[in-house]
Amino acid sequence: MFKELDPLLHSQLRLAIMSLLISVEEADFVYLKEQTGASSGNLSVQIDKLHEAGYISVLKTYKGKIPCTICKITVQGVRAFDDYVKVLQTYIK
Repeated sequence: MFKELDPLLHSQLRLAIMSLLISVEEADFVYLKEQTGASSGNLSVQIDKLHEAGYISVLKTYKGKIPCTICKITVQGVRAFDDYVKVLQTYIK
């Protein structure tokens, strides 16, 4: 029997965000937007969903006078991502 995939991570954009964050210490909004090709609005909504789930931390700060949003994957997010990948691998075998 197949285990259920985490519905939060089973979204293409949220999975892309998590995939990027798992491989870096942190990433700002501009980097995530460039790498995913998402619109600012959609990216913002998906970041909020991941943050509310505890999968990422979000720091809103400034670079000079320009707002800057910095995202980091949390320990809970790493676990959720690893579990998602393991479950997905059972579908492939």
